Amino acid sequence: MSINEEIAAKLDKIDELKEEISRHKSIDKNLPNKLKDFYRVSSVYSTNAIEGNTLTESETKVVIEDGITIGGKSVREHLEAVNSAKAYDFIYTLLNSANITENDILKCHKLVLAGIDDEHAGKYRQEAGFISGTEYAPPAYKDVPKLMGGFISRLNEPAKEHIIIRAADLHGEFESIHPFLDGNGRTGRFILSLELIKNGYPPFLAYPVKRLDYINSLRTYQLKNDKTEIRKFVVENTYETSKALKRHLEKANGIGESNTPEQEDDFTKNFNNRLNKNKGPKLG
Repeated sequence: MSINEEIAAKLDKIDELKEEISRHKSIDKNLPNKLKDFYRVSSVYSTNAIEGNTLTESETKVVIEDGITIGGKSVREHLEAVNSAKAYDFIYTLLNSANITENDILKCHKLVLAGIDDEHAGKYRQEAGFISGTEYAPPAYKDVPKLMGGFISRLNEPAKEHIIIRAADLHGEFESIHPFLDGNGRTGRFILSLELIKNGYPPFLAYPVKRLDYINSLRTYQLKNDKTEIRKFVVENTYETSKALKRHLEKANGIGESNTPEQEDDFTKNFNNRLNKNKGPKLG
């Protein structure tokens, strides 16, 4: 089976999962808000951890939900958590927007870098950009506004291919433009999550264990102009997240086979605990 066939088969499975998940949303009208709350911590933790932030997922939860500082962690790491939580909340305000504007992207970046680099937060870079660990050289800074104009235009065009494929291609394009001096990865992943969420899929969760695969997929895009690996990565990521979500919703509804305590992983426990915290109607 070729990679393209493999991706196509996985997309079919994702859309089957999407359909099954949508049935739970029809049962519980408050489910989208519950899921927004649940994925908030996971999204913030994963996007920061992949950039080297050492806060654990539980520490991230304490910082952004309880406002408690963690001993031994830097001020920057705390700011990254708080800022990313605000950026996550911001993308949800854009779900019903007809178009995503340049100002929306600049605001998202400003939220990501607030208090960390206020001089450059929300502004395109005015100097050469560098991406550590790769020989890829981003475009000259003077070309960034025009390139971002094209990116935003494509972001708002009707999809000519599967939405997950388009979202993956756009993510590769954004990270290749590298429009900011810092915060490109976080901003780009929030834009990617926005595209997925507004089309009925879970957000993009790139955990540190997949960091090398993720970086290599972007390098392949940037150095070889080959979209296959970034497409494959985003598709596989969306499949795994969707599969986990379906399994946990079924368990919350008492449908299907339940995990035994030995099989129940931390993700499942956290998911159920956070759904139970919500005082909305019980699923199903």
